[in-house]
Amino acid sequence: MHGHTARDPETERSRRWLLNRALLLGGAAAVTAMTGCSPSSPGGAPASAARSSGAPPPGGAAPRPGEISYDDFVGVTTDGKVVEDLYAVHSTGVSTAALVKAAKAFLKGLPAAQRRETLYDVRADEWLAWSNLDGFERKGVRMGDLTKAQRARGYAVLEAALSADGLTQTRNIMKLNAFLGEQAGGGRESLTEGHYFFTVMGTPSATQPWGFQFEGHHLAVNYFVLKDQVVMTPTFMGSEPTSATYRGERVTVFTRETEAGLALLHALTPEQRAEVISTTEVKRGANMKAGAGADNLRLPYAGLAASRFTPEQRGKLLDLLRVYVGYQAEGHAAVRMKEVEEHLDETYFCWLGETGDDSAFYYRVHSPVVLIEYDAQAPIAYGDERGPGGEPTRQHIHTVVRTPNGNDYGADLLRLHLETDHSS
Repeated sequence: MHGHTARDPETERSRRWLLNRALLLGGAAAVTAMTGCSPSSPGGAPASAARSSGAPPPGGAAPRPGEISYDDFVGVTTDGKVVEDLYAVHSTGVSTAALVKAAKAFLKGLPAAQRRETLYDVRADEWLAWSNLDGFERKGVRMGDLTKAQRARGYAVLEAALSADGLTQTRNIMKLNAFLGEQAGGGRESLTEGHYFFTVMGTPSATQPWGFQFEGHHLAVNYFVLKDQVVMTPTFMGSEPTSATYRGERVTVFTRETEAGLALLHALTPEQRAEVISTTEVKRGANMKAGAGADNLRLPYAGLAASRFTPEQRGKLLDLLRVYVGYQAEGHAAVRMKEVEEHLDETYFCWLGETGDDSAFYYRVHSPVVLIEYDAQAPIAYGDERGPGGEPTRQHIHTVVRTPNGNDYGADLLRLHLETDHSS
């Protein structure tokens, strides 16, 4: 029995929905003070189009949390039309037994009331109600409210789901969030290591679909499981700052993402770079398109397709893809890379901003089955010359990974599973 079911329109007008809507639509001061995100509009997308396209303001902020229901989910497309037959239910040969065991142990260790707050239906709208905002009002169980043993079981879930690099990245984002809170004088619950939340959709099972969501400021991991298949998108990872000393430990994130992007760009010829670097959009304080709330985003391909890359350049592109895909557990990452490589010729690379080794920039990798954005943003809460209109810096970076054409949250796999299940 699940503690929650999908929300109806009346429920959406709850205190949580109204609070978050007021926060996000309340102007630049509210957004800057509460979220660390730019309130400016995305290039080329008028405000009136936000609901139909799912396009968020830059920076990955959710404009209207929960307005897209699970049943209305389409996914990121280039033109509003989903490319069919990209995904299939099949055996990968990579076990999810350790993850199922860890998730069951985590839930069993929660008191009944907390367990009810954590559990949702596998098709719950709560999948889509995530945000990178620190002031966002979340549901589920909060890590900071758990005992040491319960937290350890929560981290065991992440350890089973993620690679060693993925777990380190996740924990470092949480540490840098706490560093930011301490730099600001403390007293803000959302800027602590404990202000991250678990929700579980469905019942952890080796045979039936389920998943979990782990999210807080600058972090959202959506993880769907169907037998031995997994989908780890949308995954949002960001930080401000990206490097600092926290309680005696030097913590740094996004070095590999930055260097791999530059390595690919610098491997291109001048003629290729002229096509990759946008002349129609400039690098601003925030340029991200596919952050929270952008579940039905229409985003045309831009830049240059890998079909026109040399073998060496394709190798650099694969190196870049492996950085992001490699945050999920190794066996599942290998399965995902095979899927991505099957569409490598259709994979586009585009760039905004300067191209020097120390520059702050934006890049995007986009194919029918993967979308990656990297966005160095203006300083909001750390450093000099803060404000959403400032110059971008590598001390404030947002990234997002999605599975276009309907398979974020494993939605297409779940649809196929249910169709087969009901027809048998």
